[in-house]
This record gives sequence, C-alpha cells and structure tokens, in this order.
Amino acid sequence: MVSENDTAAGHHGYIDDKEQYRQRMKRIEGQARGIAKMIDEEQYCIDILTQVSALTRALQGVATGLLDDHLKHCVLDAAKLGDDAAHAKIREASDAIHRLVRS
Repeated sequence: MVSENDTAAGHHGYIDDKEQYRQRMKRIEGQARGIAKMIDEEQYCIDILTQVSALTRALQGVATGLLDDHLKHCVLDAAKLGDDAAHAKIREASDAIHRLVRS
C-alpha cells in the first residue's frame, strides 16, 4: 500500500536528483548569508533588493523542480494505482501550486 507521501517505488520523485537539490540549496544558503552581510555592511538598498530577487528566483527554481518531479513520479505512480490515489495526489499537487502562487 502506498502512503500519502510515498510513490509506489517507496521513495520520493526527486530522489534521483537529490544531490543536485542539495547543491542548489547550499548555494541558496550562501546567497542568504551574503544578503545578511550586505545589510551588516549597510550596502545600497537597491543592491540588496537585487540579491533578494535573485534568491527568490533560486528558491522558485527549486520549488518548480520539486513540483515537476512530484507530477512525473508521485502523481503518475498514484494514477497507475487507481482513482482514489490519483485524486489524492492531484489534490496534493494543486494545493502545492496554490501555496507557491500565493508566495
């Protein structure tokens, strides 16, 4: 039986790209630290805002990648199992999209 948060294979859809996601998140962490340093150094506000925008785009890239993996793996696997599982995964993906759009 597939749990709500697992695929039929027993792992999440992003597992094949796990190291890539980890590396992207490490870069994002560095960007966030860089922004904090800019604030500490009282750099020009527009320059800080430019870096905040870049950080936001980087996070959005991770989010859309994870969503794409979710659709290609988790939702597809659930669709193969039947209506209830597929409907649950589609609802889960729709909810995630709504959260991303609001942010």
